[in-house]
Amino acid sequence: MKTLVTGGAGFIGSHLVDRLISEGHSVTVLDNFSTGRKKNLDHHKNNPNLQIYNADISSFEEIEKFFKGIDWIFHIAALADIVPSIQTPLNYHKSNVDGTISVLEAARKYEIKKIIYAASSSCYGIPKGYPTPETSPIQPQYPYALTKNLGEQILMHWGNVYKLPVISLRFFNVFGPRSRTTGTYGAVFGVFLAQKLNGQPFTVVGDGTQTRDFTFVSDVVDACVVASQSKLQQEVFNVGSGRAVSVNHLVKLLGGPVIYIPKRPGEPDCTQADISKINKILNWKPKVSFEEGVTILLKNILDWKEAPVWTKETIQEATKEWFQYLSR
Repeated sequence: MKTLVTGGAGFIGSHLVDRLISEGHSVTVLDNFSTGRKKNLDHHKNNPNLQIYNADISSFEEIEKFFKGIDWIFHIAALADIVPSIQTPLNYHKSNVDGTISVLEAARKYEIKKIIYAASSSCYGIPKGYPTPETSPIQPQYPYALTKNLGEQILMHWGNVYKLPVISLRFFNVFGPRSRTTGTYGAVFGVFLAQKLNGQPFTVVGDGTQTRDFTFVSDVVDACVVASQSKLQQEVFNVGSGRAVSVNHLVKLLGGPVIYIPKRPGEPDCTQADISKINKILNWKPKVSFEEGVTILLKNILDWKEAPVWTKETIQEATKEWFQYLSR
């Protein structure tokens, strides 16, 4: 197949590119490198099956030409992280909402055979129940979650109105090699691994008993590929491990001292995907356990040598607007 991956130089996108190329597909990557890194794809240098273009998906005029002749689209590109979305919501709307419309309009013009959208489990907000099914109420708590869900709504609307073959995959707490190491305060693994590498204590939010459905990146990629190969369309699936793991268990596996910082508003005490739908319909299930994933990351810990080392004080400063706007 001729495939196109938006955000293909990023964390999840680059692993997806690896998988597609390994299976013999040709890949076009669109990335503006705001968070993606060229080195994530350096091992494919001079591979004729990979074309990389510096392009902003929010501009239909800029990206439209790259969709001609494409069979499958994987729309992974997005701005992530909570705090920046609170500080600059217009940027998030431009990337995650306008960008999605641009991609869908280009797909509509060239009659793409399948469009896979990377949605977010953050759309559930603080869920009513666990494990959380796709039918759970949508209640975003901050602009990032809202814009990702708006992207999904637009995807499904374009699918219904224009008969585009779309599938939305709601990712739960993806972790693995190449996750972003620079920039704003964000995902727990990036924070903890940089702290461990520099001999600093882990900054655990609350009492550490909160749990997350940590999903290894290769399992997420596998779900994308399986969905693209299916004949289904206009469907939404959770993609997670189906298991809730506490932050305390994570720091025990990583090994090191711990300090505690205040619990944050708008964050659930638990995320856990109900993956029965994707298992039943697509026969997909995760293959990499949480413990195996952590072992892989520890073997690659030097990847975080240039990551910022967060402290209790710098986190407090970075997240002050989080508390200001999300406290009820």
